[in-house]
Amino acid sequence: MRISGWLLAGALVVPFLVGSPGADAAPAHRAAAVSGTAGTALIRTRVFGHSVKGRDLRAFEVGDPTSPVKVVFIATMHGNEPGPAKILLNLRDGAPITGADIWLVPYFNRDGYARHTRQNARHVDLNRNFPVRWIRQRGHYSSGPRPASEPETRALMAFLTSIRPTYVVSMHQPLDGVDTSYGKARGLALRLVKGLGLPPKVFSCNSSCHGTMTQWFNKTLPGAALTVEYGTHVSSRQANVTGPRGLLAAVGASR
Repeated sequence: MRISGWLLAGALVVPFLVGSPGADAAPAHRAAAVSGTAGTALIRTRVFGHSVKGRDLRAFEVGDPTSPVKVVFIATMHGNEPGPAKILLNLRDGAPITGADIWLVPYFNRDGYARHTRQNARHVDLNRNFPVRWIRQRGHYSSGPRPASEPETRALMAFLTSIRPTYVVSMHQPLDGVDTSYGKARGLALRLVKGLGLPPKVFSCNSSCHGTMTQWFNKTLPGAALTVEYGTHVSSRQANVTGPRGLLAAVGASR
């Protein structure tokens, strides 16, 4: 019996891989709160929405749920930028974490990831679809017919509003740097520069930064959000050592 990303085999709870073939054949119709596997960081899994094609949008909770420091790490907002998801899967599947309550969203754009496209199944760039500074854009940065037109966008907005995180880090490729442009996120940015070994940068999106998740979050909620860009390739060391360690250190957590 399938329960929101887990298979039950007798008394044994076994997770399947998030990106595994067939994992999204049928959407779940209720949010999941499934206990993690002993010895790993995972505490529970939450389905916070569904993609255009009905794939589950999953967040994995690790760390200390009682901590006042709430953190959300997001990857694969663009489906053809899957490298940083490896870092989040390392955090989920590795040793227990202390110091913060952390939610991991390794594969936000599930349909784009399945198709290896930047945009979702309706050819919308989800990081141009949020309802702050939204303008109508077409082509590579297609912003959709209206602000928050996409189910993925609305689901993430509701999820972040419910969590009200202290920090949000949106992870992308391939511009290789940490965005230092948001004043209220500057302290976090400098800690990430140090911990991840990536250079400080200001990302202008070639003047097309409209309707982004970080713009919406920083305008709407009290926490701080910023963008981290890895290069074209995420190395094994970045995925398994410097990435997980640097993210945790930047938010006051460890394992």
